[in-house]
Amino acid sequence: MKYSLTEEQEMIRDLCRIVADEKIRPVAAKYDEEQTFPWDVVKAMGDADLFGIFIPEEYGGLGGGVMELCIAVEELSKACGGIALALAGTALASFPIILFGSEEQKRKYLPDIAAGKKLAAFALTEPNAGSDAAAIQTSAVRDGDCYVLNGTKQWITNAGEAEIYTVFAVTNRSKGSRGATAFLLEKGMSGFDFGKKENKLGVRASATGEIILRDCRVPKENVLGREGLGFLIAMKTFDQSRPGVAAQALGIAQGALDEAVFYARERVQFGKPISSFQGLQFMLADMATEIEAARALVYQTARAIDAGEKNIAKESAMCKVFASDVAMKVTINAVQVLGGYGYMKDYPVEKMMRDAKITQIYEGTNEIQRGIIAANLIKEYARKKK
Repeated sequence: MKYSLTEEQEMIRDLCRIVADEKIRPVAAKYDEEQTFPWDVVKAMGDADLFGIFIPEEYGGLGGGVMELCIAVEELSKACGGIALALAGTALASFPIILFGSEEQKRKYLPDIAAGKKLAAFALTEPNAGSDAAAIQTSAVRDGDCYVLNGTKQWITNAGEAEIYTVFAVTNRSKGSRGATAFLLEKGMSGFDFGKKENKLGVRASATGEIILRDCRVPKENVLGREGLGFLIAMKTFDQSRPGVAAQALGIAQGALDEAVFYARERVQFGKPISSFQGLQFMLADMATEIEAARALVYQTARAIDAGEKNIAKESAMCKVFASDVAMKVTINAVQVLGGYGYMKDYPVEKMMRDAKITQIYEGTNEIQRGIIAANLIKEYARKKK
């Protein structure tokens, strides 16, 4: 389906397809195996202005929105979901600045992000605060013109590679979730260090690691929004970013389907291509149908966000949960279509299956997403009844 993309959106899709085919696909297996960060590919993405897609023009970006970001992430993820995370993770950390940053903060940080000069990272999760984001323990204590931060962040995408970090800490524990504050930190700040780099099942080309804060002094000018808005900033950010996770899942699923169809047409058994067997045809048909349904949901949600629609949490959660579940199902079936070859690292579908799994987990597990969907659904019906 064409989805009535604008000329500019089609150009973004085509450009990302070229980057995926020429820069990502040839090295995807290498970076997955080595688990090293693909700086050469990231530079190529920066040279192609991909990091500016979602950033307003007045800050050096191309002025696109969530829809343009989803198109880009989907295309890149067809080649490698892990390498695409360099862009998606940077977007996640940039949304709080775009949504809540002061004019000075936007002018200081967004132009370098848009130019691909600096990556960004979003640091909310902690060893004992994953799905329960309100349970963060990292503290921030006011000391004159600075805040002193102490704590550990875990499983942070782009950790160690990014230069700009959106970090959440508790400034008033007595207020619960209303006592959290968001800060902008920079790599190299005194007391800002990195812990271990994680050895992961999938998206191994993406850096995932710990952030360790020991008496890290952060100027008060680096508070995002104002003190106490941290939890709200995190939740509003997720409403904007979850379609990006869905687009990553969508791209992984489409890439796996493409490989499965190509293989099914080439693989001959019992004297004819296995694509001629009805059982396999039905499997491919279901995979394609579910991917198209996911794409329609993701694109419509992204367009609603860009149109300024409020209270989008339910739809944002829906597209994330549906697309990631589809990605997991499709990649498993793609491995099945390829049979023994699908289980081997010589073919990309086993990697796609490993990469797909994380989309059901990060930015809120799919169980959390279903809770968000149900809670909003019940509220809507309660309002209607009144």
